[in-house]
Amino acid sequence: MSDLLLITSALEASTDVLPALGLLLHPVRVLPADASALVEAPPADVVLIDARRDLAQARSICRLLRTTGLDCPLLAVVTEGGLAAVNAEWGVDDVIVITAGPAEVEARVRLAVGRRAIAAAADVPDEIRSGELAIDEATYAARLRGRVLDLTFKEFELLKYLAQHPGRVFTRAQLLQEVWGYDYFGGTRTVDVHVRRLRAKLGPEHEALIGTVRNVGYRFVPVKAERSERPPAGERAQRGGPQHPGATAGPRSPTGYPAAAAR
Repeated sequence: MSDLLLITSALEASTDVLPALGLLLHPVRVLPADASALVEAPPADVVLIDARRDLAQARSICRLLRTTGLDCPLLAVVTEGGLAAVNAEWGVDDVIVITAGPAEVEARVRLAVGRRAIAAAADVPDEIRSGELAIDEATYAARLRGRVLDLTFKEFELLKYLAQHPGRVFTRAQLLQEVWGYDYFGGTRTVDVHVRRLRAKLGPEHEALIGTVRNVGYRFVPVKAERSERPPAGERAQRGGPQHPGATAGPRSPTGYPAAAAR
């Protein structure tokens, strides 16, 4: 079930505005269509706007709700004739005609809630990953091989900022401005100190993730799969070494065959 909020200027029950609501199990709260009431509107999963009679007022309320940061689906309840007046400027997610049956109303509510949930999930940034390093902005955690690194706030911010721009070189002054902010009056030596601490916490195997560009600054070095054209050690031994322990390779002639033994 979804909590519905019906905004209407008519002194009527919700079933008078949209009869199908009386046949559904969703709890419905009715709120008058005035600014003072909208300020203290209770939370809801879906907001319904009564646009049966006063289309201009309904449009204004819809736009007002969107500008105030409404984060749930907004549906307009209209008559058959009012459909022609609804456009993108209203900012609604869908429209429901007052003659719609309970199955249609249920489907539109369910789809509106589902679309909003998918959109909200898509807005969540993914983890920044590079090899065995994972940086999660949502939890302010950096993990290396699954182990959470014990980073200070600025160390995390510095690592995250560099990882967001892999390969790009930043001067110390740029990092100081982007990570510490315009109101920080410390010297660029602060960047060097934090980089040194970060490398120590990354450990010898991963400290190279933060590369130094001499006389310029620092960059994040993304992990790339190592591709080696050299054959495995065992294969190299078979190719280049003798096949039997203790055997020695004799001299070869220019043709590649063993040279004849001197008589």
